Formats: sequence, structure tokens, C-alpha cells
Amino acid sequence: MKKLLFVCHGNICRSPMAEFVMKKLVKEAGREADFEIDSAATSTEELGNPVYPPAKMKLAEHGISCKGKTARQMMRKDYDYYDMVIVMDHNNLRNLRFLIGEDTAHKVSMLMDYTDRPGDVTDPWYTGDFEATWHDILEGCEALLKLQ
Repeated sequence: MKKLLFVCHGNICRSPMAEFVMKKLVKEAGREADFEIDSAATSTEELGNPVYPPAKMKLAEHGISCKGKTARQMMRKDYDYYDMVIVMDHNNLRNLRFLIGEDTAHKVSMLMDYTDRPGDVTDPWYTGDFEATWHDILEGCEALLKLQ
């Protein structure tokens, strides 16, 4: 079983969107037994808060529920447990180092690096553009699934 953890700053927009998009793609591929998928934050700012309403609405537009998901912070034990830690942007990558230290097991990657457009997933917290974020996440998750 491949264990994936998606990570962003607050765990209320991009990382839960990636978590639930990937869960849907895995289910559609009939590969649910092959994966364990979760998401977490690098910060403590949103701990316990539900998925941000516009992110939740964007997922719902595509028939995806994130009911019950609340923000949590990534811990060192998560790094040890998960096979892959997939961050949304360079800031998350930098902040992750404070939580886990060096990526000695080479588990950390950026979602868009699996696509033909490496770089950051658009951050809707600042842009308000959840449609662009949806497309980045969908493209990244589809490309990631093809490699697994």
C-alpha cells in the first residue's frame, strides 16, 4: 500500500483539495486498496478548522465531498509513516524542513513536479481563483497516479 500525505500551509484549501481529488481518482481507477491518502498543514493557524468554504464548494462542483475533514499539522511521525509527502509550493517545502529536518529518505516532492509544468500550485487564499487551483491539483494528481 502506498501512503500519500498532501501538505500546504493551513490544510484548509489546497492540501485537502488534493487529498480528496486523489481519493476520487484512486476510487475511479479501482485502486482504493492500494493507497492511504491524507493531508496536513505546516502551520498551526487553522488547526481544527473545516475545509475553507470556497474550496469545499469547488470540490462539490465535481461531486467530491470532504465532509468531516479538519485541519491538522504535520508531525515528524507523519514523515516516518507516509511513503510520500507532497507539498503544494516552495514555501511549504521550506516550512516542512522546520517540522521534519532534512528529507533524508527522499519522500518530499512538489505536486506540480509530476506534470509538464513544475512549480507551485496556485494558492487560492491569495488569488481567490479556486478554478485555477482545481486545474493544478487535478493535473498533478492525475500525473502522480499514473506513476504509481
